Amino acid sequence: MVELDGARLSYRVAGSGPALVLIHGLAGSSRWWARNVGPLAERFTVYAVDLLGFGASRGQRFVLADAAGLLARWLDGLGIYGAGLVGHSLGGLIALDLAAEYPELIARLVLVDAAIFAPGSRPLRYAVNLLRQARYTPLDFTPVVARDALRAGPRAILSAGTALLRGDPRRNLPRLRQPALLIWGERDVVVPVSLGEELAALLPGARLVVLPGAGHNPMWDRPEAFDALVIDFLAAGENTGSAGG
Repeated sequence: MVELDGARLSYRVAGSGPALVLIHGLAGSSRWWARNVGPLAERFTVYAVDLLGFGASRGQRFVLADAAGLLARWLDGLGIYGAGLVGHSLGGLIALDLAAEYPELIARLVLVDAAIFAPGSRPLRYAVNLLRQARYTPLDFTPVVARDALRAGPRAILSAGTALLRGDPRRNLPRLRQPALLIWGERDVVVPVSLGEELAALLPGARLVVLPGAGHNPMWDRPEAFDALVIDFLAAGENTGSAGG
């Protein structure tokens, strides 16, 4: 746990090597990476953060517009520059902002079913799609989702979800310079593959990989394939990142 401008940001660290930062999605926590941290930590120093209002950082107000700046101050305080960054769903949107606005901090970017919606998307449709996604959610992941949602509470989830749908997620795309890998679940009905294809077309040189049988949480649904993709992509960079100093 670290205090930044009065906010208490919780995160977990594992492994050694170049820095790799993981940002979870809406109503989630760092526990959503439970199947990935171990394998990734064999190659990297993994920092799995709990966004304000969620996980061990719960009880604080989440403001989407401030999220990237807060994470930038956190990374700068740790002396982390040129890191690998993985963002899932809402975390993918924050990762885009962080990479575009603070390019010195992020060397390579992995977007996982990133929540790229058109501004003004309908909240009711989004809520219905979340319910439809439940049919593709593994039984062993359901308790994790339920517990994290209960810990965060409806106010935090509603506030973050509303900001997500009202924002302009494409505003920073022209400023993005880092190599990007897009990983999508074939059965994602919350952020369908068509949006992943659209995002890939907007990011020159980006590679889109669709994982068969996976839903909105491919890092949990297909962890071995997911981890292999992330490791190979980050290893392709000359300098994935540095921690400390």
